[in-house]
Amino acid sequence: MRANPIYSMAEFFPDVKTIEYEGADSKNPLAFKHYNADEVIEGKSMKDHLRFGIAYWHTMRGTGNDPFGPGTAVRPWEAANDDVANAQTRARVFIEFMEKLGAPFYCFHDRDIAPEGATLQESHDNLDAVVSVLKEEQARTGIQLLWGTANLFSNPRFMHGAATSCNADVFAYAASQVKKMLEVTKELGGENYVFWGGREGYQCWLNTDMQRELDHLAKFMHMAVDYAKQIGFTGQFLFEPKPKEPTKHQYDFDAAACLNFIRANGLEDYVKLNIETNHATLAGHTMEHELDYAGGQGFLGSIDANTGDLLLGWDTDQFPTDIYLTTKSMLAILKHGGIAPGGVNFDAKVRRESHEPIDLFHAHIGGMDAFARGLKIAAAIRADGRLEEAVKDRYDSWNHGVGKDIENGTANFESLESYMLTKGEISDNKSGRQEYLENLINEYI
Repeated sequence: MRANPIYSMAEFFPDVKTIEYEGADSKNPLAFKHYNADEVIEGKSMKDHLRFGIAYWHTMRGTGNDPFGPGTAVRPWEAANDDVANAQTRARVFIEFMEKLGAPFYCFHDRDIAPEGATLQESHDNLDAVVSVLKEEQARTGIQLLWGTANLFSNPRFMHGAATSCNADVFAYAASQVKKMLEVTKELGGENYVFWGGREGYQCWLNTDMQRELDHLAKFMHMAVDYAKQIGFTGQFLFEPKPKEPTKHQYDFDAAACLNFIRANGLEDYVKLNIETNHATLAGHTMEHELDYAGGQGFLGSIDANTGDLLLGWDTDQFPTDIYLTTKSMLAILKHGGIAPGGVNFDAKVRRESHEPIDLFHAHIGGMDAFARGLKIAAAIRADGRLEEAVKDRYDSWNHGVGKDIENGTANFESLESYMLTKGEISDNKSGRQEYLENLINEYI
């Protein structure tokens, strides 16, 4: 199919109208049951709480391929030759999809939207040609860029990593891509920029100078921060924890590892975290754990919304439909004051067997409804107050007496020993009430 310079709104999804909110009783598969963008929750609209983003890579570039076979996805807008003209058409298809879905933000890697050229300059030129289309479409629709990032993992040159590669030329090439993407993100009004370390780690300790690689990663991030200041990009930098994918030892394993790296290298004033559900579970955590860990220290920046399959051992990037997951996620996000200027980006793909274009709508509607429902439930639980009161009661011993002395810094080992010698034994070791609290959550789900 050739690129059509005269673009009409209904060209690629003629059978889909704008997705509307119809309420929980609706049986229309192309309607929202819970996501009502203008509904006010805790003083803010759903749209502003959730700030939904759509991932260009899965939505437009996902083919349904897996290790056992090629892609299955039917995408009528794709041409046989993936050239710049086809990439421009694809960008218009994407914005039409977003318009009809009613999603306010999107995210992309540089190589998602434009083909890589034979040279770095040709790649830059290809990117500029598609960015010009996205800029026009953003102006026409009001859709915004949540964040940009660079693909520093697909090309064979990145086999040893990018910023952590053993080859200095690879570091330089990666820096060139990030420089360009910072310029592009600024041009498109992006509110964030993500460091996504696809291969920033190692497979074999015997051939690795670990500290040197970590030092190089820190230098790389500082160079990015410096260049952002130079060009006037004021968006938030985000660092995404991601374990075991694809290297055995990822340097950005989880929120704790990323925060340790950020602080150890003087990046705490510039970089927050982009937390992904499937990455949390691969690290042996839950999403709410990672959100609370980052949020409690003031580093919660944005989230990638998806889920994995516990029967499979890899990052399956499925759409989130588990209401327990979205409720706990929103409890953590509300607890820490929200995620703006970040958002809820659907880093998720339809299943290999869901190969028709309409499945893209079903998937995103389901994910948006699941998070909207999670938001409403989380707000109701917070308003109820029993969960907060139970946690507060569990830690009551820290509000007075010796607990208060410890927290305000007036206690020491000698005073604590004297206290316990006098008292003799601990008192009032409260029940955790786990079952009660799980039942409380079930009252709302």
